[in-house]
Amino acid sequence: MKELRERIRDLREDHDLKQKAVAARLGISQQTYSNYENGHREIPISAVVALANYYKVSTDYLLGTDNGYPGSTNLAMLIWIMLPCMTSYTISRNCSRKNARIS
Repeated sequence: MKELRERIRDLREDHDLKQKAVAARLGISQQTYSNYENGHREIPISAVVALANYYKVSTDYLLGTDNGYPGSTNLAMLIWIMLPCMTSYTISRNCSRKNARIS
């Protein structure tokens, strides 16, 4: 399982961003951000939240508690689960969150 520092590096590289650009977005120096990625400095919760918002991923993904690809939703599975609950594009009142849960 990847560590937080590896995930933020992978996301930054996937988005073709430089450390300096991400650091500026967080309001920190490039050196501080580099220390986050290298594991030389602990990443504050506020930075984890800001990075999740910036990359449009969940904090669970960044922290490694959700191994699904960031931002991915298995729409086919969601439709299959919700289809019995839907009537003319509206969700039936008989369909509870429990029934609509994706595992």
